[in-house]
Amino acid sequence: MAFEIRSKDLLGRIGLLRTKRGTLQTPLLLPVVNPNSQIIPAKALQDTFGYDALITNSYLVWRKFRGEKDVPKIHQLLNFEGVVETDSGAYQILQYGDVEVRPNEIIRFQERLDSDMAVILDVPTGQDASKDRAKWTVEETLRRADQSLKVIERRDILWVGPVQGGVFPDLVAYSAKEMAKRDFQIYALGSPTPVMQQYRYDVLVDMVMAAKMNLPPDRPFHLFGAGHPMMFSLAVALGCDIFDSASYALFARNGRYMTTQGTAKIEDLEYFPCSCPACHKKTPDQVKKFLLMDRDRFLASHNLHTCLGELQTIKQAIVDGRLWELVETRSRTHPALHTAFNRLLTYAENLEEGTPVRKKKGPFIFTETSLRRPEILRYQKRLLERYRPPTRATKLILFPESQLEPFQEDSTLQNSLRRFERRSDVHICAYGLTFAVVPQELLDVYPLSQTESALSPTNMAINNALKRITEYLKAAAYARCLIFVEEPWQVRVGRAIRTKFRRKMKVTIIEAKSYDKQLFSKAMEALK
Repeated sequence: MAFEIRSKDLLGRIGLLRTKRGTLQTPLLLPVVNPNSQIIPAKALQDTFGYDALITNSYLVWRKFRGEKDVPKIHQLLNFEGVVETDSGAYQILQYGDVEVRPNEIIRFQERLDSDMAVILDVPTGQDASKDRAKWTVEETLRRADQSLKVIERRDILWVGPVQGGVFPDLVAYSAKEMAKRDFQIYALGSPTPVMQQYRYDVLVDMVMAAKMNLPPDRPFHLFGAGHPMMFSLAVALGCDIFDSASYALFARNGRYMTTQGTAKIEDLEYFPCSCPACHKKTPDQVKKFLLMDRDRFLASHNLHTCLGELQTIKQAIVDGRLWELVETRSRTHPALHTAFNRLLTYAENLEEGTPVRKKKGPFIFTETSLRRPEILRYQKRLLERYRPPTRATKLILFPESQLEPFQEDSTLQNSLRRFERRSDVHICAYGLTFAVVPQELLDVYPLSQTESALSPTNMAINNALKRITEYLKAAAYARCLIFVEEPWQVRVGRAIRTKFRRKMKVTIIEAKSYDKQLFSKAMEALK
């Protein structure tokens, strides 16, 4: 296989993509290089900035050398020693409606260019197409895919099969399912650029997920045109492995300075919130006095550093198991990203399937939104499906989770707990806002004791905990339940449980201001 996955978190992967010219690590950004005009020379992308791969437009090269017998190899033409992916002209179809080159012709031309990765000439859907038009672009792209696979001779090139369908998730799903039947080494989501340019990231979430859920997981997924670093973490969490973008240069020509929180105009800046090699020892006032060409080159350089730095941050987050935290943090930088993050939550079960069971670090819980993260959903699901209380236990004691934390050193509490533990009819559990209910024997299991939470007892958090505790109690079917309560929200939960189970289980609520011998004597009396 050309693609090997090394680390995972959510649907994000760190992978190794093997090409005939070298191995690349994903998530991977391919800067778009115009073969006829380069604000940053292609050679500098690798030597100065650390980009080992780029993408260029084979259609523009074809127009330049049309009819000539001797065509330079693409690496020679660009003066670039790294991996080169070539697009086929679909962007020009999206912009201008058509191109002069035929699908089979551009396939053969990319083989002559000696591309490392290459895209067939698909028909982009765009975002304004009617559903009938969108359906036609899907069918025509599939027809061209079949035609291209018959023409392709160079199997050392990694060929990209684009998925179309635009803003219609059902068509995207159909396109992906059908394209998956064709043997491409890489799959891609076609024509999402207009959606991203308008910051419709919630629509993008649906488009990407419709494609990802119907494509083979052992192949990398390319999101065409994803160029702003503030949305990279979201896209990676959705399972995008490869990006390409000309935004570093386009934004520079418009005087725009990229950050992971958004974009600023250079004339509005008094300070650079960055210490990349481009910004180091420079001030905005100095840059504003540059000649226009020098200013554009400075901004393009900074933008490239910012994009690469964000990808490195994302990779480390995947290794640490902290991709959720990063995506949630980035979602607070722009309302469109926050809307997209909320949309992402509707695919929580899909995210759970891709998240490792164990990680190097425990999750951080900040708000109710964090309760939808995969580790918590997985625990709640497995508690109901895979766990059974001790066989002879007919009585349940629920302690606030702070009292049953591992390595608890309160001797009075520990001595009293041992009295309960010696009784085979008693089962001890902790309860809280994050995991709802945790049997004592599971407290040390990841991620229960490794999770750190700042969750406040809001109505949503309390109702969620109550729902989960109720589900557990229904499945376990105890005869008695004793609940220790310390805070008002716990009293509320205890009373709700008592009301809910008044005909099936005797529920006793004990207010615990301090865990002394008198309190535990009262508890023992209640269990008789």
